[in-house]
Amino acid sequence: MLTISNNVTLADWEIDISQIRAQGAGGQNVNKVASAVHLRFDILSSTLPPLYKERLMALSDQRISKEGVVIIKAQSHRKLELNKEDALARLKELIQSATKQQKVRRPTKPTKGSQRRRVDHKTRKGKIKSLRGKVSAS
Repeated sequence: MLTISNNVTLADWEIDISQIRAQGAGGQNVNKVASAVHLRFDILSSTLPPLYKERLMALSDQRISKEGVVIIKAQSHRKLELNKEDALARLKELIQSATKQQKVRRPTKPTKGSQRRRVDHKTRKGKIKSLRGKVSAS
């Protein structure tokens, strides 16, 4: 059972974890031991509240397919148990990040002083750059 918040939990049957062989360097151990983990979680058929489902489906995350299946691959550890824990922690983090309320951005204007300083700096730089030209031989 995976606890997302105080009142939201996911049952074990909702999360499909399968063992796979890890990719990359690691020598003989990588080639003979299936210690990496593929975690699959179907958002639409889960017991998550509707708000969670809507926000997860609205995310533009490459781990979420168009059908609403979250696929997480964990292979950073050598042990299967650690990779399982890592995958579950990443799933929990993904679900929690979808439920956080984003702050509303209020557009602001730069102050008159900052605008004046910016223009003064630009004119000074322009004068310096104009002095970099070729020197006329007279």
